[in-house]
Amino acid sequence: MSNRISRDFLEKKEPVRLNKYLSEAGVCSRREADRLIESGRVTVDGQRAQTGMRICPGQVVRVGKRVVSRADEMIVLAVNKPKGIVCTAQRRERNSIVRFLNYPVRITYIGRLDKDSRGLLLMTNNGDIVNKMMRAANCHEKEYRVTVDREITAGFIRRMSAGVPILDTVTRPCTVRKIGKYTFSVILTQGLNRQIRRMCEALGYKVQDLLRVRVMNIRLGNLKEGQYRKVTDEELEELYSLIQDSSGEPAGGYDGR
Repeated sequence: MSNRISRDFLEKKEPVRLNKYLSEAGVCSRREADRLIESGRVTVDGQRAQTGMRICPGQVVRVGKRVVSRADEMIVLAVNKPKGIVCTAQRRERNSIVRFLNYPVRITYIGRLDKDSRGLLLMTNNGDIVNKMMRAANCHEKEYRVTVDREITAGFIRRMSAGVPILDTVTRPCTVRKIGKYTFSVILTQGLNRQIRRMCEALGYKVQDLLRVRVMNIRLGNLKEGQYRKVTDEELEELYSLIQDSSGEPAGGYDGR
């Protein structure tokens, strides 16, 4: 795995536009940052900020009374988690995702993938984004590619799509599409414990492989297994727009695998 860390994560010596500074600090999107600046709520070194100004290291930026510092810089990583890696913050777990990445800044995962599942895992140091993305009531999409042990039938697709009784409830209707004799894609908007595996088992199928390929607007793409990348500015802007009306109440820890 490549563990090369962008210098942008560790030191910011070049001036940066204020709206980008606020976005990377996890305050809001750049568009919303411009509105905050125009409203007069943002100050730099005690003076009202101006749209388009640049921030240098050492300057003090405030939104209202809150100081936004470099220590607040938001990190969002897209990781291609291999099988065998456990989503836990417990460093005593030999195969934990935290130990596997060995990232120099404290980050946590946004929704677990279980040990036997693989694919896209987002990690961040921003708890508010975690809650807004993972709270089931916010109905944000996660997409998976699933391989099972029996040939997929039209009846299986129909029943999976309509909702399956598991864990004393019935799963939400979801989008299911056959993509191979034994493989299908599914888009969930909830995250019950081992949801896809339990749904398949309830219909007489066993999951052989489960790969997450998308979380909201962030896609796995060609990211190699075991590697990670920084979420792009464009992805982050779109993500902000998708979660801007979402509740930030603490989220549950599962994510549908």
